[in-house]
Amino acid sequence: MIYLLYGEDNYIKNEYLKKIMKNFGEVSLGINYIQIDQNNSQNIISDIETPAFGYEKKLIVARNSNLVKKKNQDGEKLADYINSNDLEGIELVIIEDEIDKTTALYKALQKKATIKECNEMKAHEIIAKIKSISSAYGVNIKENTAQYFIECVGTNMADVINELRKLIEYKGKGGEIIKDDIDNLTIKKTESIIFDLTDNLGRKNIKESINVLHNLVYAKEPVQRILIMLYNHFKKLYIVKISKGVNIAQNLKLKPNQIFLVNKYQNQSKFFDEQELRNLIEELIKLDEFSKNGNIDLDVGLESILCRYCA
Repeated sequence: MIYLLYGEDNYIKNEYLKKIMKNFGEVSLGINYIQIDQNNSQNIISDIETPAFGYEKKLIVARNSNLVKKKNQDGEKLADYINSNDLEGIELVIIEDEIDKTTALYKALQKKATIKECNEMKAHEIIAKIKSISSAYGVNIKENTAQYFIECVGTNMADVINELRKLIEYKGKGGEIIKDDIDNLTIKKTESIIFDLTDNLGRKNIKESINVLHNLVYAKEPVQRILIMLYNHFKKLYIVKISKGVNIAQNLKLKPNQIFLVNKYQNQSKFFDEQELRNLIEELIKLDEFSKNGNIDLDVGLESILCRYCA
């Protein structure tokens, strides 16, 4: 049996792999269980052909091997091998973040493999999963709280599960996860913190805006990256503003699991008019230029822009 698991969500890929390994049965690393990566992918055919001494079958897991990418000779050889042979007694699992569907190996796998695309789940699916997991441990979480939770930690299931586990252990059986718990205990994505900063800026709360900026810097977030993220964020708010409520998700190029952000961007854009957003974008562009020329410190420049807006 051959499997191809690909996509950006490692949690989903790992869950598939766990099921495959559970169904496979007993494994002995180096004998009937072989791990392949980009450093030893040239050995994959010889590993397939080498008997699993003492075992009836062998499990080979190739993770991030780049086999299903263009101009990969090992991938091309494996494609020829799969096309010409039945992999009797072999379970081959290929796990990749990205693949090239034009390669000979992908075309061979289409004929003989079970292929699973493991992209991040949609927001409503993640919320249902959060509520289900919490309920299994006797912990309650309301739907709007679960929505806020994924706004803070993102939609990657590995991150969601890790952060949810902390909240469940903190609240204990019979407890309820609330917004304050999320604010106090979870590690927020930088994108979520940028939303917080912009919310405070829109409300002309300069003290809290500067505090959020300082917290990002103290967390060792590179100032240049903060500048770029602020620029991209205000650009998105400007796009929302000029979209006039039409095709916002498409204009923002949101992924299917990010559609829930449309309301968040729309609500935040109400704090600003078009000209204010244009001015902020232009000031950030100038700051980038001046800082690269050595005419201004980025930290000082960002604080100056925030203070000028609130003034």
